[in-house]
Amino acid sequence: MNVSRETWARLDAYVALLDKWQATTNLVAPSTLEAVWTRHVADSAQIMTLAPAHATVWVDFGSGAGFPGLVVAALRPDIRVHLVESNGKKAAFLREAARAMGVEALVHGARAEAIAGSAVTSADVVSARALAPLADLVRLAAPLLKTGAVGLFPKGREAEAELTVTAKSWNVEASLHPSLTEPDARIVRIDRFLGPR
Repeated sequence: MNVSRETWARLDAYVALLDKWQATTNLVAPSTLEAVWTRHVADSAQIMTLAPAHATVWVDFGSGAGFPGLVVAALRPDIRVHLVESNGKKAAFLREAARAMGVEALVHGARAEAIAGSAVTSADVVSARALAPLADLVRLAAPLLKTGAVGLFPKGREAEAELTVTAKSWNVEASLHPSLTEPDARIVRIDRFLGPR
């Protein structure tokens, strides 16, 4: 990643805090912690290339340890990032990490169903990583997608099959993009939401 010294400092503070909290709170799979920079940070950063350049509001569902939401906040501090996480311990970590990084990220300690369309009525981007099958993500994100948000959902090797299943319930215009960090993985970009079938 080619980023400024300030951005590296934000990311360093984030990863250091993640490492510290991981000892008492299960934020990421322990087997992935040694490869945190590629497995989590770079994997999250790559979706920025698919986001609209004009994005000013980003909503991340099931933020967990902050991937991709806090990475977005580190890379683009001009974007207002909403982190949605119902687990109290993880929400506390997100608040502390945002403070340590010096980024403006609003943490919603609630489920996605309670936030989309109520606490957050519009967004430029909605994302979720390792939260639910694509059809469920589209359902959760529908209130934001129908107001023009772009959906960015990193998926594994079954992304195409998930998109096929999603198309049975939802009328969306979507595209698949190769992951730069995992050869078999794809990122689903929902460009247009036309409602349920």
